[in-house]
Amino acid sequence: MEYGLVALWLVMYLAVGLAALPLSGALFSRFHDGGAAFAIPVGLATVAVVGYLVGHVAFGWPALLVALAVLVLASAALRDYADIDERAFAEAAAVFAVAFCFVVAIRSVSPAIAPLPLSTGEKFLDFGLLRTLLQAGTLPPEDMWFAGESVRYYYGGHMLAALLTLFTGTAPRFAYNLALAGFYASLVTGAYGLAGAIAANHDAPRRLAAGLGAFFVGVAGNLETTGRMLVWLLPDSAVVAATDIPADAEVLSWTPSDFSYWDSSRVIDGTINEFPLFAWLNGDLHAHMMSTPFLLLAAALCYSYWRTPETERTRRRLRLAAVVPIAGLLAIVNTWSFPTAGGLVLLTVAFAPSDPATLLPASVAARLPTRSGLAEEFRRDGLALAVAVVALLLAGLLVLPFWLGSASSRGVGLFPPRSGLGPLLLVHGGFLLVFAPYLAGRLSKPLEGIPTDRGVAVVGGTTLLAFGVWFAGFAALALFGLLLAVAWLLLRIRSDVGFETLLMLAGFGLVLIVEFAHVVEPQYQGSNLERLNTVFKTYMQVWVLWAPAAGVALARLLDPAEALSSVDSSAWRIAGVAVACVVLLTTGLYAGFAVPSHFEGEPVGTDSPTLDGTAYTHTVFPEEAEAIEWLDAREGQPTIVTAAPGGYWWRPEEGDGASAPASLTGNPTVLGWFHEEQYRGEAAYEKRLGDVTTIYEGSTDEQTELLDHYGVEYVYVGPAERSRYDVTIEEHPALEAAFQRGDVVVYEVRR
Repeated sequence: MEYGLVALWLVMYLAVGLAALPLSGALFSRFHDGGAAFAIPVGLATVAVVGYLVGHVAFGWPALLVALAVLVLASAALRDYADIDERAFAEAAAVFAVAFCFVVAIRSVSPAIAPLPLSTGEKFLDFGLLRTLLQAGTLPPEDMWFAGESVRYYYGGHMLAALLTLFTGTAPRFAYNLALAGFYASLVTGAYGLAGAIAANHDAPRRLAAGLGAFFVGVAGNLETTGRMLVWLLPDSAVVAATDIPADAEVLSWTPSDFSYWDSSRVIDGTINEFPLFAWLNGDLHAHMMSTPFLLLAAALCYSYWRTPETERTRRRLRLAAVVPIAGLLAIVNTWSFPTAGGLVLLTVAFAPSDPATLLPASVAARLPTRSGLAEEFRRDGLALAVAVVALLLAGLLVLPFWLGSASSRGVGLFPPRSGLGPLLLVHGGFLLVFAPYLAGRLSKPLEGIPTDRGVAVVGGTTLLAFGVWFAGFAALALFGLLLAVAWLLLRIRSDVGFETLLMLAGFGLVLIVEFAHVVEPQYQGSNLERLNTVFKTYMQVWVLWAPAAGVALARLLDPAEALSSVDSSAWRIAGVAVACVVLLTTGLYAGFAVPSHFEGEPVGTDSPTLDGTAYTHTVFPEEAEAIEWLDAREGQPTIVTAAPGGYWWRPEEGDGASAPASLTGNPTVLGWFHEEQYRGEAAYEKRLGDVTTIYEGSTDEQTELLDHYGVEYVYVGPAERSRYDVTIEEHPALEAAFQRGDVVVYEVRR
């Protein structure tokens, strides 16, 4: 185990947080901890944004040094405006360290950066991006799977990981897993800090809320495992009678020994339903994971605006201005989160205690008429929408090179297959067990003044409407539409609710949006998987926003001082304790199974825990491992050609080499994984696919033309190439064997 590297990276993260502490303190001056919990995310965001901008001129050490200088200078300039709390930072650092070491331990027993069958997910994509960025002189980097063209993907998180790798002087095969642990720890610490800040404003138990927020974001899972346990415990006849599960269903034969951590991510048909613990157990260094701490940072900046009094116009404007670079960062790290940042700004400005008109110049605000009722609602929402649009436009301009070069354009489809009520409850039920009683308890107070018959009519009519919508096939609208309306009402009348309810509202809205619209995925058109990525990337954001909200809500349910005047305190405490026990048990059950079972395995290729992500290659593919290391040692980024297309499996005997030589070195191949069809379009993809076949099987003249056209310097001929093609390239007179181990030969193209 590489304990020295673990200590080095942990110290590096904490040092970045210390350097950013004054800057974070200025941004979150009204937080109980002076923004200490967000110091590390603020520092990382500064390095990423500045590094990205400078990287278009000179990436690598120039971008890193300028970014660190900007961070230090900004903090020094704002030190007098920040109330720095060293004890609070020590508390946040302890939370960060525990979370960091937790993922380090997880990765140490399954460190492999590998495709199937050794691992799952898209680790080759993530590691390939990290490797190609480490070799890039400027941004955007060259696509390791589409030689000669820049990356057509959101690579901001990998760029930040590359800068941290450079900063620590770590070999990429170790840095991959250490960066993964850092993003998780930043997420958990951010949820801890935001939940604690909101709870402190409510005079609720701060550390309880903060700890629960960290639990929900870092440990809790959905209810799929709980559902399986209930089916296992109950008689089959009772399950069949109470549900639509057929008597011969596979789930009825499930036992705890059949548990798989994977099952909870595939609950709603045709979608992926990931949550943080699953994602980090799976171990991809993927965009939807690396963006999570920065999404919480955007939410925290919105809460900082929420807490700033209306009279402090300049401070409120600066809080919103600070969201702009974070939204820009989200665009390049995980574009799916970019509109969510705008939505948070819209909801915050619309529902904050201060009038959005006061953001305008005083002379303009004075001309706006004061309204009431529905007209006032439209006025506030209209102004909030304008602010959100301006914020997103400025954020988009900040990272304009990304939109012009690396972003891929896809259409929006409407009315995809809808989710059923049962799967929705399994995926989101843990949070609903907290949110439903919390909102209902707050709703009872404003209903007190309504006559009983009218109240019964309102509740009954709403219930009938919800049932009607459900029977019409819109289960999500029936469930989350009702909760959204309640949250909206409570925020508008301010019945003992705050920013935690706004986070709930944001999540309700996101869940509903993906029931009616989706980003069209070319490879899924005409099938029931057409909204797979949309739900996948959106639900992770929902989980992240709901986690601190659930921490605050559950802490307030547990605190008898928070009981409404119409509710007996002892009864409120009993109900709160009951809700907490049920929620913690049902959402913690997944971790109770998944984490211990994860540690039952041993890393492939070594006899002890390690963070070496490529150690397995020398055991499973020894000849190819040596060839890949030889290619990795070549100067610069030489263009290679390998079997195409690569995919999720590394099965050389079946002709799939998973583009390993390119993915593990960052050296570009003519065509890599089949994802390039999604990134580039069918015509460009098919053209290269045919060209690769010609390079391996064509005539000498055809091969020469294509080798020159793509600037190929090395031709890789391994088991996958021999299995897929009738190889004739080895007879080419311009090729000379530069490396050979067994059946693996790397030919150098002599010109």
